[in-house]
Amino acid sequence: MSVMRFLAGFAVGAALGAVAGILLAPKSGEETREMLGDMASDMAKKTDATVKDIQKRADDIVSDVQEKSEEIMSKLQDMLNKQKDGAEA
Repeated sequence: MSVMRFLAGFAVGAALGAVAGILLAPKSGEETREMLGDMASDMAKKTDATVKDIQKRADDIVSDVQEKSEEIMSKLQDMLNKQKDGAEA
């Protein structure tokens, strides 16, 4: 979880640094507003892509865990059935 917090902090810091740089740059207000709009759009796209990637990875992990748990349950059931059969014999 600390890696995610670091990445989130890094992204926020980078965004704030970029905005500060643009606001302090000697450009007209219209150019600055256009640049900020472009940056906001880019950040939104990157954030969306990152969220989708994290969601896909989480879904893959959940799927893997479910698969493994089903395998374990099957093996346990087999072991119990063998013990039960051995006790009845």
